[in-house]
Amino acid sequence: MNIVQEESRRDQKKLQRRALLIEIARRSISTKGLKSLKVRDVAEAAGCSIGSVYNEFGDFDGVILTVNRETVQALTTRLKAVPADDPLRQLHGLADAYLGFATEHANLLRSLFEHRMEDDRPYPDDILQMVMDAFALMQTPLLRLLPDRDPGDVALLSRTLFSAVHGIISLGLEERMVAVPPQMLRQRLAQFVDTHLAGLGVSRRT
Repeated sequence: MNIVQEESRRDQKKLQRRALLIEIARRSISTKGLKSLKVRDVAEAAGCSIGSVYNEFGDFDGVILTVNRETVQALTTRLKAVPADDPLRQLHGLADAYLGFATEHANLLRSLFEHRMEDDRPYPDDILQMVMDAFALMQTPLLRLLPDRDPGDVALLSRTLFSAVHGIISLGLEERMVAVPPQMLRQRLAQFVDTHLAGLGVSRRT
């Protein structure tokens, strides 16, 4: 085996180990939650040292952030699949798609919003932008429904609406004291979207 082949083999093994570490971390967060994730457990499950994890990702935040990036990418893909032919149905579809994703991946979504960086370091701008872009998917149908509103105001309205949808779903799935019961979430979420739009002067078409 020549030097090029040896380097290619090492690179391939490194990529495989990285993918394995990410998958182990993702599976642990998904099943047991972010708070249960420990670097030692990830390293042991991957059959490598803790130092190897740090060498690959810089620190343990790097592992979590990589999982969070994959989560928001998957969420965005789900949201972008919502049909955009009718803006009113699209808004309802986006809320419903978010509920579906949150129900299927509750702990992964929770990790995306609850992870705090070590030593109070700022959260990476690229992930913040990815989340903002996902929330902004409500902006296009709102612009179609509110053509006379200032686009900047509509952008803020879209983030506000998606933030409210996120809050309703998050509290409902966690079954907090003031939350909508999980079995009623889909119906109440649709009613909330209709009520919010009615306040903006948009009537529900039948």
